[in-house]
Formats: sequence, structure tokens, C-alpha cells
Amino acid sequence: MKSLTDPSQALSTGLAKIRTEFHVPEGFPAEVMAAAELAARRVPNQHADRTGMPFVTLDPAASTDLDQAFSIEASSSDLLLHYAIADVAWFVDDGDALDREAWARGETLYLPDGKAGLYPPAIAEGSASLLPDGPRPAVVFTVRVAEDGAVKLDGAERAIIHSRAKLAYDSVTASDVPAGFAELARRMAANEERRGASRVDPPEQEVERLSDGSFRLSFRPILQSEQDNAALSLAANMAIADAMLAHKTGLFRVMSGPDASKVQRLRNAAQALGLSWPASTNLRDYQRTLDPADPKQAALMLEIRRAGNGASYQPYQEGVVPWHEAMAATYAHATAPLRRLADRYVVRCALAIANGLPVPQPVSDAFAGLPKVMGRADARASQINHAAIDLAEAVMLRGREGETFKAVVTDFVDHGVRVQLADMPVVASVKASGLRQGDGVTLKLALADPDQRSIVFEPV
Repeated sequence: MKSLTDPSQALSTGLAKIRTEFHVPEGFPAEVMAAAELAARRVPNQHADRTGMPFVTLDPAASTDLDQAFSIEASSSDLLLHYAIADVAWFVDDGDALDREAWARGETLYLPDGKAGLYPPAIAEGSASLLPDGPRPAVVFTVRVAEDGAVKLDGAERAIIHSRAKLAYDSVTASDVPAGFAELARRMAANEERRGASRVDPPEQEVERLSDGSFRLSFRPILQSEQDNAALSLAANMAIADAMLAHKTGLFRVMSGPDASKVQRLRNAAQALGLSWPASTNLRDYQRTLDPADPKQAALMLEIRRAGNGASYQPYQEGVVPWHEAMAATYAHATAPLRRLADRYVVRCALAIANGLPVPQPVSDAFAGLPKVMGRADARASQINHAAIDLAEAVMLRGREGETFKAVVTDFVDHGVRVQLADMPVVASVKASGLRQGDGVTLKLALADPDQRSIVFEPV
């Protein structure tokens, strides 16, 4: 991992330009801030008292907008996951100032120098966040997880909870989490394998701000605690999606898989990388064998991710089974309402149907408009992330023009190849021919321009 000391403030200046270029909001309008302060003082009066249940949260250490808390108990051979989701709808009314601003934003935007929240801090990091500093209103979903990992929504209720601890991915121990945490994750993983799910979690390029004010550019591996925690969200989201589908309503997360031509290109890429992919093994099964710690296998995992068609949102349609190819299941987003607009409506929908009530009309109406709003928000978040990484790479390499660097070819792009530097978490495109994936190359840095967020390498 490499740190960027950035004494000339080129990174800070560049991040400010990114915020302007992509219209990242600075703060909230006065009307919205006032509405948030008022809403934050609402006293929950439609919630059961569940403060005696041993809920905890597990997130990145610095997070303060905590969407989820969990408790687990055994029920014969099943596990009951009590998954508490921030009750954002208690603080946000349909059509009010907070709601209108959330529809304009779509989701929280994350940049290395700070985030632009979906809701003001009084809500997102205060009264609605499931912090351990006092009781909070939540919607508690009870999900039954069988021995084979099959999930079922047993019930949902509005409740007051009190988190016992704010746990962090990088420091949590087995004794910190409820008994059954690891077993639940194991059951979900086994069920994924039986379904033929094909989620790909390669290391991700990340720009992170450190406590001393410097920045670090690195490939961040997915920690085991993070993977296990994701299993809880997976269980809840699948159970909620199944319940909505059974009631012929809802908003689903859908994704189709790569077509035959893309799969063949992936096979060619695996061969070029020197990886063995038996002809009898399909993509779904093969990618589950890949190890992100191996550079060549990680390169193929990234290529598989790029070959996918991307996920989107889809409201219920009569006669259509919404399908998420990577999950190999019907799937929904419900577990991050502080950070994603769509989740607030899915939570309200699931709460209604779990209690035999009609789905509120504003929720049903919202499902038609959310796919476009969320698609636009997702695209902007992705563009911002790529721009921040491009900027960090240029800042890291500025002043080193003329130096040579060892690299490995990871895949092909228009008029050249994509490479990964051997000693830095830098990915670049190079105009070159006659190379194969997995080839080692020596490159000379021709240009590193933070203003343009551009780096140019030439083959030696």
C-alpha cells in the first residue's frame, strides 16, 4: 500500500474539481436542514420495545451512518436472524423537504475527502443511525435460515432497539459477535454454491484518507469479517425479495449474465493468463474457484466483473420473475436506507406485507420512478470513484516521468492493453500490440498530469 503525502495539495485541489465537475452537493439547503432537525426530535410511538435484545453493528471503523444491527438465535436446527434496519421512514414523510432532496440525490456519494449524504447528519448520523449511544427506532426483520441456507421472512415489526456495540471489520473477534454469526455465514455460502451463484469480489482500488491527513492508494482486499457480514444482508434481501414476489409487488435488483461471446473471450483471457479452465466447467462454477490473492486470478476476476451487464432496478411485472444472475436468485435492496433511496421504499413494502397490510400507495407509485433515479445515481457514484482513482494515480506518479516500471498485462482494451504495475496499486492502459494477458512488460512513464487526471506509459 502506498501513501500520498501530497505536499502541494494537488490531490485536495483535484478532489475539489471532481466535486464541481460531477455536481456533488455541498451540505444541504437551509429548508432541508431545518426539516431534519425537527424530524430528528420525533418520539417513536408505533414501535415495540426490543431494547432487551442483544443487537450489535458491524461496519467500517469510521462509519457513523449505521443502517443495520443484528442479533441471532437458534430455533431448533434453524437460525433466526433478527436484522434491524434504520427506520428512515419514521423521520421522512412522503413529499416533505427531506424526501424531495433525497429523490434529487438518489444515494450517498463517497469521496476520499468526505461524503455527500443522502440525508442530513441529524438523521443519517444521529437519530436514525443505529449507534450504541441510546435507543433507536428500527424495522426488525426476522429471517429464518435453514441448515441448507434457505431463507424465509418470518416477520417484520417496527421496534425500539439499543445496540450493545459498534464493531469494526478490521478489529472484530469471534467473541464480539452473536453466537451463530459464523455458522449463518457458512450456511449462506453453502447455499450460494448450491444455487450456482457467481458473485465476484476481487480486490478493489481505493483512495483512503488517513488520520494524519495523508491519502493512501491501495488494492483493498475484502476481509473475512466483511464477507460474513454481507451474508446477513444477503439473507435479509433474498427473504424480502421472495416475500414481495409472492405478493406480486416490490422493487427488485436484477442483472443478466454475459452472453456466449463474452464467455468465450473470458476463456481466451484465462488461457492467456496460464489458468486452467476445463471445457466442461461453466463460468458460474469456474469463477468460484478463483483466488483473489493470486495476481493472475485476480486479474481474471476483474475481467469477469467487467464482462457482466451491470445490475439495475426493476419493479414487479406480472408474469416476470426478476432475476439477479450473480446471486442466482430473486434479490432486492432493503438493508441500506440511510445510503440508498430505493431501500426506504422496499423496507416499507416488506413491513406492510409481512403484517398483512396493503402496500401504501406512495410506495407502489415510487417503484415506477425509482429505477431511473437510482440508475442515474449509481452512474454518477461510479464516475466519481473512477475520477478519484485516476487523480490519485496521477498525483502518485507526478515528477517521475522518464522512469521505468515493471507491469503485468491484465486484459485488452481498444488499441492496446490494460496493465497493473508490479510495485504500485496503479492500473493503466497502454498503446501496444503483440502482448498477451499475463505477459510482463517494462514501461516508461511519459506523462503524469493531475490536472487532467491522466497518466501515459510507453512500452520500453
